[in-house]
Amino acid sequence: MSTSVLKPIPHSTAIILAAGKGTRMKSDLPKAAHTILGRSLIKWGISAARQAGYERIVVVIGSGEDYMREHLKDAGVELVVQHEQKGTGHAVAVALDQTKIAEGIVAVFYGDTPLIEPATLARVAEKLSEDEKNAAAILVTRPKDPSGYGRVLLGKSGVVDAIIEDRDCSHEERDTLVDCNPGIYAFDATELYKNIKRLGCDNAQGEYYITDMIGILRKEGQSVQSVLVEDDSQLMGINSQVQLAEAAKVMQLRINRAWMDEGVFMLDPNLVWIGPDVVLNRNTQVLPLTFLWGTTEIHEGAVVGPNTRLSNTIVGAHSVIDETVAQDVRIDEDVHVGPRAYLRPGTHLKRGAHAGTHIEIKNSTVGEGAKVPHLSYIGDATIGEGVNIGAGSITCNYNGFEKNKTVIGNRTFIGSNTMMVAPVSLGDDVITGAGSIITEDVESGSLAIARERQKNIKGYTKKYRASHNKE
Repeated sequence: MSTSVLKPIPHSTAIILAAGKGTRMKSDLPKAAHTILGRSLIKWGISAARQAGYERIVVVIGSGEDYMREHLKDAGVELVVQHEQKGTGHAVAVALDQTKIAEGIVAVFYGDTPLIEPATLARVAEKLSEDEKNAAAILVTRPKDPSGYGRVLLGKSGVVDAIIEDRDCSHEERDTLVDCNPGIYAFDATELYKNIKRLGCDNAQGEYYITDMIGILRKEGQSVQSVLVEDDSQLMGINSQVQLAEAAKVMQLRINRAWMDEGVFMLDPNLVWIGPDVVLNRNTQVLPLTFLWGTTEIHEGAVVGPNTRLSNTIVGAHSVIDETVAQDVRIDEDVHVGPRAYLRPGTHLKRGAHAGTHIEIKNSTVGEGAKVPHLSYIGDATIGEGVNIGAGSITCNYNGFEKNKTVIGNRTFIGSNTMMVAPVSLGDDVITGAGSIITEDVESGSLAIARERQKNIKGYTKKYRASHNKE
């Protein structure tokens, strides 16, 4: 997904309203902190405003203030607090008062509209700047189901005469007015700053609506223009868990289609979930029930899935990742992982390595061409080139207080069910006998066997069975 700025909008500010609790979400999280494909609603809005070209981004927070401050501490935005939620007009007034924005273009939109596209946010500002006589511009849509939307009264040439909130509409207005207000505006900052205190609260909710600013400007003879948006799906607001899931589906397919247009193969895009910061390359395959999150990168010719979840993981060219969970992992080219592998943070699989079925690797480097085929745990280890780890082998890295290191040299063969009790080092070309418990370092070229001598007791089976079959 492209994150480049479309075109800088000079002297511009985006005010994103995210103070609401979102009671219909029935969640402990502030509404704007809920996520779609690993990114919060508010961060989707911030990203769209930044890509649209707005120079300054202000986020109005309120409910869950401490959580939102922590969540947005590295987002590169200015935060202002609306301590009392008295409506959208009050939120904008608070933002203007705390930031002293009084010139240029000010866009206002909600922090629960994650599907808004940067180009659409740019259009509303462009409409305002087309003619210096325009004091404001608003987006207008005509959804199939207008319930819940405020209605827009349009005059000649798309001039906006007024906006009526849904709860204040008469039955006739609800039935006859088809143009709806999704709540995205651009204002001349000077006019907005001058008139913001004129907003009243004589309405059904007793709140200050930013929509009333349109009527105020029109009464002063100012021009307010409309911008019709045909694709109303991108203007969807999130007020419930159901709407959150519906928006996630729209974004899922939007992202997947964009990647397929770049040459990525998906057997079923409905069964693939890709986060907005993931990077894919041509000729990669993403198979069903695959989740790619965070800063994951998949390089050319790699096959990922099915039933795989990768977070902040780099997959090299022509590697195959099958039924795998990996987080904060680096996988080089021509590596095969899975099925049913778990790669934990700090793992690095070098070129041509193999991590097979029912294995777990944590904070370890597996050398070029080395194999951990099945049923093993490798933790805090450095494994050399061409090593083979037999089934059921474990690096015993934790003594109850600290993690210890295991080092395995090049071309070493670890017999099945070998326990390597760290800290321990095995040199190059070592062989360990199956079932050994290695507690001491092993020199290069040596055979290490550490197990109890086998003892066979003749005739024991008959006596054992007889002792358990007594009446």
